[in-house]
Amino acid sequence: MQRRVAVIAATGGALSATAAKAVTTTIPIVFNVGDDPVRLGLVASLARPGGNLTGINFFTNELAAKRLELLRQLVPAATRIAVLVDPTIAAATEPTLRDVEAAARAMGLQIQVLTAGTSGEINADFAAVAGARPDALFVGISPFLLDRRVQLAQLAARHAVPAIYQDRAHAEVGGLISYGASLADAYRQVGVYTGRILKGARPAELPVVQSSKFELVINAETGRMLGLTVPDKVLALADEVIE
Repeated sequence: MQRRVAVIAATGGALSATAAKAVTTTIPIVFNVGDDPVRLGLVASLARPGGNLTGINFFTNELAAKRLELLRQLVPAATRIAVLVDPTIAAATEPTLRDVEAAARAMGLQIQVLTAGTSGEINADFAAVAGARPDALFVGISPFLLDRRVQLAQLAARHAVPAIYQDRAHAEVGGLISYGASLADAYRQVGVYTGRILKGARPAELPVVQSSKFELVINAETGRMLGLTVPDKVLALADEVIE
């Protein structure tokens, strides 16, 4: 660490937070992660982090069961669900699959796991979807899958597969529905904590903030294109309906 900095904002998820932690034990670090920061070894506890790190836990994996429930409400006759995950991000993929599999068993659903870490693998997975014809698609969490959101939305539309995603950015480019913590609010919280540290607060004494703002975004145009009628009770829960 050659530059003298007052605080590091590690906003790239678990990988950037872990990398920053490995670099320094003295410079304050404010992270923004979707997984449990205690399990990741970033802090001793949520209430009292205890070291030079604190930040925001915006929940991603913990909402997998809720996303599957919403997908079932949109496609009530569904019995077979394809689950697309990024095998290169084990910290997100493993808990997502664990939670989805448990939720699927409870709902009496069968799941087919697809993996993709490249654009070509996404294309291959949708070719498999065309053959297996699952009733719906559950897209997991990773920076790569978020980056390929246009490709995912276009392929889901082409193959007429209703799909649910974690980030509203997916719905904004044509994905059917997204449900997850508000990343804009999480980044705002990072800024608040960074400011407090610059004014003298110690990370060890700043509790990890857990997201309390969640967003349900529905792309109504995509729903109509797929021939789906979004139930009124789901529409009533939506934070935004894209026409």
